[in-house]
Amino acid sequence: MFIVLFLFLVILMADSNSFEDQECDYLFKAVMIGDSAVGKSNLLSRFAKDEFRLDSKPTIGVEFAYKNIKVGDKLIKAQIWDTAGQERFRAITGSYYRGALGALLVYDITRRVTFENIKKWLHELREYGNSCMAIVLVGNKSDLTHSREVNEEDGKALAELEDLYFMETSAMENINVEDAFLQLIRKIYETTIQKNLEAKLNEPIPPIIQPGRQIINIVDEVTATKQYSCCYK
Repeated sequence: MFIVLFLFLVILMADSNSFEDQECDYLFKAVMIGDSAVGKSNLLSRFAKDEFRLDSKPTIGVEFAYKNIKVGDKLIKAQIWDTAGQERFRAITGSYYRGALGALLVYDITRRVTFENIKKWLHELREYGNSCMAIVLVGNKSDLTHSREVNEEDGKALAELEDLYFMETSAMENINVEDAFLQLIRKIYETTIQKNLEAKLNEPIPPIIQPGRQIINIVDEVTATKQYSCCYK
């Protein structure tokens, strides 16, 4: 119980801190999900700090990191959240997904069961997350080819079936790590721009009133005339 309360405090602090930095053009929150020990923490560490630890320990609850990314002429601050894959931390699910615009869905290519559990994580993501969320499916530990249990073709087939982006990565050898995150951030940016454009196009156009003129509701005038005539038949 104490751990869950502590995690909620961490989440609230992250949300409040996100509004303090006004230097960026956009602040995007993205989450990382998948089974425990698929390499989520090392992917985030490699992306945010270019670090990798062989002795990396399981995440306890939630961790997050920031990184500034340039997309076109816009500066985007990416807030990436990493969560524990263990079931005992699922109580924080709703708060974890709140405000997230994208997700990295990670499995371990050397453990078939982590790939089979992707549909469970995808269901949770679509249940609690934003309906327009950008999702990149990541098969991590691609450097361990001798221990591979999931073919790259399997990952591509699942991504195509579920309409996801797909990429294999290696946090250890720094293969495609930055590309995976950048692809996610760019997709979030494109979706955000598209939604802003649609919102502007759907805004009602206010009437233009020229000085000294009065707007007359013609429908009301016609209705009033008809009612007046009926009374004197």
